[in-house]
Amino acid sequence: MKTLTVRFKVNGQEFNGELPTDMTLLHCLRELLGAVEVKNGCEKGDCGSCTVLLDGLPVNSCLVLAVQAHGREITTVKAMGSAEGLHPLQKNFIDHGAIQCGFCTPGMLLSAKSLLDKHPNPSREEVKEQLSGNLCRCTGYTQIVDAVLACASESSEA
Repeated sequence: MKTLTVRFKVNGQEFNGELPTDMTLLHCLRELLGAVEVKNGCEKGDCGSCTVLLDGLPVNSCLVLAVQAHGREITTVKAMGSAEGLHPLQKNFIDHGAIQCGFCTPGMLLSAKSLLDKHPNPSREEVKEQLSGNLCRCTGYTQIVDAVLACASESSEA
């Protein structure tokens, strides 16, 4: 098995190590680094449950090789907030009933964060477009879109 030495940051923490060249970022994060907040859904790039931010852009970690993250910054939902200090998106997801089973939530939150970081006042259609790569089987999406728009509205009022 061929390996390469890689270096990247996950939620601000440096990782240096030898990784198999065929290991996905999803499996590296979950199995080697214990980042179980990155969900393993379809492993085909269809569901978005494994979404992480790679240099601020949402990617399906099941479709990215871990060695492709060399020299880059990876953000998982764990970096967004904590129980004591929720990120505004997390608070709005709770307030709007946008969380049901929670399996899609990490990917949804990171996709929404990426959108709001670039475009703080998106339209409903822009939110839907951004979240189109993330599947939810519980909420019907209305509450999720409403939560993202409420967060955008709060930040524009501040």
